[in-house]
Amino acid sequence: MAETVVGGVDVWKVYGTGEAQVAALRGVNVDIRRGEMVAIRGASGCGKTTFLNCFSGLDEITRGTITIEGTNIQALTDRQRSEYRAKRTGFVFQSYNLLPVLSAVENVEMPLLISGIKSKEARHRANEILTGLGLGDRLHHRPAELSGGQQQRVSLARALVSRPAIVWADEPTGNLDLEGTKQVTELLRQLNQQFSQTIVVVTHDLEVANACDRTLLMQDGQFVQ
Repeated sequence: MAETVVGGVDVWKVYGTGEAQVAALRGVNVDIRRGEMVAIRGASGCGKTTFLNCFSGLDEITRGTITIEGTNIQALTDRQRSEYRAKRTGFVFQSYNLLPVLSAVENVEMPLLISGIKSKEARHRANEILTGLGLGDRLHHRPAELSGGQQQRVSLARALVSRPAIVWADEPTGNLDLEGTKQVTELLRQLNQQFSQTIVVVTHDLEVANACDRTLLMQDGQFVQ
């Protein structure tokens, strides 16, 4: 059986104090294995984004245990957690979050440069992954010169270039038309199968969920399926 990449035991996230407390996560237990592509679905406000923020280490939890590759991320200092996220996790967002003044290749090489990779190696790896994603002729185009689907592929390249243990994708097709959604969904699946890349996708899109190995349904801060 494949090893666990992400594990959660009785994870709670409570906002507010006293009578104003709201539990966004209510005792979540989860086990995501290496090479899995998992969809997280549920109605708006059910806790999907809180799950992503907490389990990726972006946000603190109230209680429970979260591990990534066996590392208890709550036991890390803020600086250690930031370094761990930079090296072992990738993020893909609905809004792409590309820097508008940088070219595609400069956006992709940025996380490598921040983590201390030499500029020549960073540029080579960024060129390589963008070319592999069909953007070899768009390396020096800025985001405004790219279509939505192309921008999302640049975002995917940036998430994958550091060869992370897991990629977290938050509504990655939310801003795309049907054709763009199909392209990005097929691309996520291809990357998952070709490189055994573990991917967790928060999505409302049934087509995206159907492309995954399994779907976890969230309701009132808990997984019910």
